[in-house]
Amino acid sequence: MGFKKGFLWGGATAANQLEGGWNEGGRGLANVDLMPHGQDRYVIGTGEKWIDHVDDHYFPSHKAVDFYHHYKEDIALMAEMGFKVFRLSIAWTRIFPKGDEQSPNEEGLKFYEDIFKECHKYHIEPLVTINHFDCPMYLINKFGGWRDRRMIDCYVRLANVLFTRYKSLVRYWLTFNEINMILHFPFVAAGLRFKDGENKTQAMINCAHHELVASALVTKLAHEINPQNQIGCMLAAGTYYPETCKPEDYWKAICDNRESYMFIDVQSRGYYPPYALKWIESHQATVPFVEGDKELLQENTVDFISFSYYSSRVSSATPDSSLQTESNIFASVINPYLKSSDWGWQIDPLGLRITMNELYDRYQKPLFIVENGLGAKDIVEEDGIIQDDYRIDYLREHIQAMKDAVDQDGVDLMGYTTWGCIDLISNGTGEMEKRYGFIYVDRDNMGNGTFKRIKKKSFAWYKKVIATNGEYL
Repeated sequence: MGFKKGFLWGGATAANQLEGGWNEGGRGLANVDLMPHGQDRYVIGTGEKWIDHVDDHYFPSHKAVDFYHHYKEDIALMAEMGFKVFRLSIAWTRIFPKGDEQSPNEEGLKFYEDIFKECHKYHIEPLVTINHFDCPMYLINKFGGWRDRRMIDCYVRLANVLFTRYKSLVRYWLTFNEINMILHFPFVAAGLRFKDGENKTQAMINCAHHELVASALVTKLAHEINPQNQIGCMLAAGTYYPETCKPEDYWKAICDNRESYMFIDVQSRGYYPPYALKWIESHQATVPFVEGDKELLQENTVDFISFSYYSSRVSSATPDSSLQTESNIFASVINPYLKSSDWGWQIDPLGLRITMNELYDRYQKPLFIVENGLGAKDIVEEDGIIQDDYRIDYLREHIQAMKDAVDQDGVDLMGYTTWGCIDLISNGTGEMEKRYGFIYVDRDNMGNGTFKRIKKKSFAWYKKVIATNGEYL
């Protein structure tokens, strides 16, 4: 059987990790512009430490890989690979530099319109994340980020402009990237910076609820403006295994999985499940419902479930900190049965199939894998060749697992976009040397380099995978 006709093969990026041009075209300052390279990055991302202005840190997103000036070249390379879809995100402050203006910035709108038209020139469908870890600093300073309900109106205004302006150019939309990351990287995910002595869980739940209400509102709006629009939610996925068959470990795995699915349950099913309300209550917090919220959430669920998958995780009721690793910000007990990447992310292709089945069993809605890939150190050899067989092996095994989920398990899968199809800045570490792409970009961790693009060995391999609709692996 294989993948359906019209399966959406492609690659995925995010504005703050790709574009650069941070102060060009009328763009305003965003939270992601204040995420430095180095040891301060993580504590700033968690909202525990603050930077209010551009200082003497090195901020890798300011130039990133300069897609802002190279997008035609980059999209042509994607087209050469045969991409059917290109996932990218909108930099909110390109459209509304402060975030709360009544009129958008035309130069920003034109930039994305040109990108979408360039995609369509090559018959590539844009898949647009409206908010991918992106919040105007003006709104963070004014409202405190998504902890304040007034953020909803600003976001809906942004979405309305996007849906209207790009009505004929974009059909596939994601409302928020990895919404469950609010609980793990809240400044990045929601512009949240903690106040001394406050209940952090309450602050994060406020942010999540406001994003969920905003997501429902723009899902409704998208369908009204263009009934052909398809709207998805997005989570950072990767099933948790129990460390042992000890019942306490199994229960911990259930709890950890529920924490990952909690907000997607709302976006897909239309309500907070009882376990989520109990979890929130156990942390001395409440959901900040106002009149009409419950009906809005119930009546405006998403059309499909999108997710990132890099690795499975392991839960233990009594974890040993010396035996832990980290994958996409999430801590996990090391799985002794799996190999690991250069950054300690464990490699588990079967875990992708397991995760797909869990999601499809849970929601019974089409799935879309919008991030998957291997971050690795690539070496440019003397002849200019980049032999990234390790990346090919990783992707081959994961695509096979994905195919098994479709063929043998009956999972409905819309498409697959590898993460960082062109090398870009790492969200977690701010590094450049942690490369995911089929296209190498000449740039190092401290911003040195020519931005020259070089095809890796995996470029030709993925081109053949797409041409055969996944038959050739």
